[in-house]
Amino acid sequence: MTHTEYNFDGLIGPTHNYAGLSFGNLASATNKGAASNPREAALQGLAKMRAAMELGLGQGFLPPQDRPHLKTLRALGFSGTDRQMIEHAISDAPELLANCYAASTMWTANAGTVAPSPDTADGRVHFTPANLAANFHRAIEGETTARVLAHIFDHDKHFAHHPLLPGGVHFSDEGAANHGRLAEGHGSPGVHLFVYGKDGDRFPARQRKRASEAVARGHLLDPEKTIFIEQSKAALDAGAFHNDVVGVANGTVLFLHEQSFADPEAAYAAIRDAAPFVEIVEASAAKISLEDAVKSYLFNSQLVTLPGGEMALILPKESEENPRVKGFLEETLAKNNPINRLVFKDVRESMRNGGGPACLRLRVVMSEAESAAANQNFMLDAAKISRLEDWVRAHYRDRLAADDLKDPEFMTESLAAMQALTDILYMGAFYDFQK
Repeated sequence: MTHTEYNFDGLIGPTHNYAGLSFGNLASATNKGAASNPREAALQGLAKMRAAMELGLGQGFLPPQDRPHLKTLRALGFSGTDRQMIEHAISDAPELLANCYAASTMWTANAGTVAPSPDTADGRVHFTPANLAANFHRAIEGETTARVLAHIFDHDKHFAHHPLLPGGVHFSDEGAANHGRLAEGHGSPGVHLFVYGKDGDRFPARQRKRASEAVARGHLLDPEKTIFIEQSKAALDAGAFHNDVVGVANGTVLFLHEQSFADPEAAYAAIRDAAPFVEIVEASAAKISLEDAVKSYLFNSQLVTLPGGEMALILPKESEENPRVKGFLEETLAKNNPINRLVFKDVRESMRNGGGPACLRLRVVMSEAESAAANQNFMLDAAKISRLEDWVRAHYRDRLAADDLKDPEFMTESLAAMQALTDILYMGAFYDFQK
């Protein structure tokens, strides 16, 4: 049976802004208060999707969520008309309003964790949406994310959907950003790597071991092919708030920084024992500092298998512009390993908020029957991307400042854009504001 990996990128929403809401994310903190360009952000994301398709890769997308999230404002005690709620929030709790406007669902690596059918005991693709309990602006995403995933992958024979993990921060789960899969082929049984953290000296950990264990149980994974690894505190305190900032796995390759794991020797031994076929491509701290890794998002690249069997890295332009990182990449390509192509893409609007190419996508491995059962409105081709680009140009601003969020008219503008998108995608009254 042929299996294909599809990358489902997050379509960046019209409220993309730099509110600096993510503690521990250095780029988010650095650019707090700066004006953003939502139109350019969304077009950059779509250009990356188009480039992946041109490489011969399967490509889908997840739609943005409705922002401002009026349902959350009502739950927090604001009342009256939608406009009155915005006005009251501006005067009484502007920080809550900023959280309800966040466009962070663009980073679909945090949408959830996915296990493909070759790895699950019931032979279905399993999805667990992340509860994202560590940050308020992200914790309000989970319910809608679950609805989106169930809408796209709506076939009980092929797909199994699990609820968000309960328990809040005790079972804090940040999704696929802390998960990787190694396999000899997309359709071969895989080995799952779950990376969890313990609080550092500067920043708290966002992924709890007990959350990773719960997801693995729910997905019916083989315990002998499931590994739980502790992230290093050095990486966490350097700004690697998710493991995918310092490492990425694909197929037979694990590409990562030397300081990714708390006990690399033990981690590598466990990985090689479960996946003897693995090739570990490591950047030493002597060549690439954690600071360079975090600033360039070298390891937040998409490591993908091309149709010919070779592997490519889809990287942010910041990796190309850092001479130490570029030199390491050229050395890596010159060596005898499966990585033999570099593709640099401009995703600066996302990078300024702390999200690189890998943050923007959720991997979903599917068989031909499974991909045929998925909602085809969210499986992309060139014509669909062009239509989404036209929608962005029609509805998105090219400049969004912090004070713009205080204008109730911007709420009307944003929700009108989402209404138009649901019409394009035949989603009906899908979002909370439409009900």
